[in-house]
Amino acid sequence: MSDQPPVRVVVADGDAAVRASAVEALAASGCEIIGSAGTADETIALATEHRPDVVLLDVDLPGNGITTARELARRLPSTAIVMFAQAAAEDDLFDSLRAGAAGYLLKETDPSRLGFALRGVLDGEAAIPRHLVRRLAEEFRSPALPRFEKTSPAASKLTAREWQVMELLGEGLSTDQVARRLYLSRSTVRVHVSAALKKLRVTDRESAIALLRGE
Repeated sequence: MSDQPPVRVVVADGDAAVRASAVEALAASGCEIIGSAGTADETIALATEHRPDVVLLDVDLPGNGITTARELARRLPSTAIVMFAQAAAEDDLFDSLRAGAAGYLLKETDPSRLGFALRGVLDGEAAIPRHLVRRLAEEFRSPALPRFEKTSPAASKLTAREWQVMELLGEGLSTDQVARRLYLSRSTVRVHVSAALKKLRVTDRESAIALLRGE
């Protein structure tokens, strides 16, 4: 990395200890730390002022990490956004990529590899956990199914988690598969399904799925 200019990075994380650790690891790997932030507003202001090469962005950043990623992608199209996540959650991955993120790293990533991962993103490499890359490939290989419309009157009655559960069931997943995908217990999935059916005023999953698809 010594033959290349240092990667200019803004680190944004709601946890001060995690933020400091990431700053230390990146500085040790030769990155230039432009600054760090603990909230969405601070991150947007800092990145907009300094236009770094990369923003390492906490998925759970106070103020909403996904929304922050979307705003940064709009304002700073030449800045790479790499999400920093506590867990390998598929929904967060897909939402991050849709928002304009170029990578999704776990906070358990070896600190000595963090700088190399960000450099790799700038070089066009994928910075995504291996098993999530597999899920991403499966998502694109899956046959096109009618998708739920989040802004429909039916969907607006559901919480975000109820919506996620019902959409996965609509994709053909079983209760057990939904539970594993969302890191929930089977009983919790059933509670969400029951709540969704009650809100939609239907008696079975098939009717709820049809309603959410606008059929």
